Amino acid sequence: MSTTDQRLPVYLDCDTGIDDSLALAYLLAAPGVDLVGVGTVSGNTSASQAARNTLDLLALAGREGVPVAQGAEDWSTRAFDGGVPHIHGWNGVGGVELPRGAGEVAGESATDLLLRLSREYEGELRLVTVGPLTNIAIALEADPGLAQRVKDVTIMGGAALVPGNVSAVAEANVWNDPEAAGIVLEADWDITLVPLDVTLENTLDESDRARLLGSDVPLAVALGQMLDHYFDFYVDFYGSRSCALHDPLAAAIAVGGVVPTVAPAVAVEVDETEGPARGQTICDLRGQRLGPVDQPGARTRVVLGTDRPLGPHLIDLLTTAC
Repeated sequence: MSTTDQRLPVYLDCDTGIDDSLALAYLLAAPGVDLVGVGTVSGNTSASQAARNTLDLLALAGREGVPVAQGAEDWSTRAFDGGVPHIHGWNGVGGVELPRGAGEVAGESATDLLLRLSREYEGELRLVTVGPLTNIAIALEADPGLAQRVKDVTIMGGAALVPGNVSAVAEANVWNDPEAAGIVLEADWDITLVPLDVTLENTLDESDRARLLGSDVPLAVALGQMLDHYFDFYVDFYGSRSCALHDPLAAAIAVGGVVPTVAPAVAVEVDETEGPARGQTICDLRGQRLGPVDQPGARTRVVLGTDRPLGPHLIDLLTTAC
């Protein structure tokens, strides 16, 4: 099926915490984007709580028609560990109690929803993942043809040239399920990897939060409330009340709101061992000193620079178009 209004059909797979909520809001507000489905996975919070958060956020945005399917509660080789309430709050959204929307979780799994939509929008569907890659790996194993039907994949994950955020080398989404990340990165499709190298360079601060709280857009106000908890976590990292924009940067790059300026296509491997390098994304960036160079046959672009900061664009969009 081809889209009739020329909007980009996007599927979001997320573990709906605070920055996932920002990514969801971005995709709802971005012009020319049609969010056709959301799958949830355990990460920041459980897959079931993430699904509830997503449904309630969609209701605040008046977009209850977007299907939300629950995915894997546990990762490929490990049970879900309870999430990171010290970062995202007890409920994943900073302890903010969102008005309960009327929507309910779809009667199909996140894997089945993704596979169905990949057929409905064959050759056009853009996949954006901002949580552990468990659901996507399950879908690929169930139907390897998924890789040929999806237009491209944008992944928030990994660390190329900077330290990790859960270990010396590993970023959280990949570290939680490196086995799944390995399957996804080895699949035969075009990937844009948005690592900590760029997400940590894009931030919001209290002036941005004030604009959200002062907006007359209900979803923007809720996001501003959530950020209070998120800012607390990042004080020791940035030295002030602010936060990194991990997931919304991936969403913006996926739909063209922010454009990569340095993004060589290189081989990327994931360390799946149980040692200190577990979850490391090993990006082969040799030969890049004089400028970005694509490696022959490589299909994963690693974003190391972008055309503009996300923060101002994100806040403008969320306070006017949600």
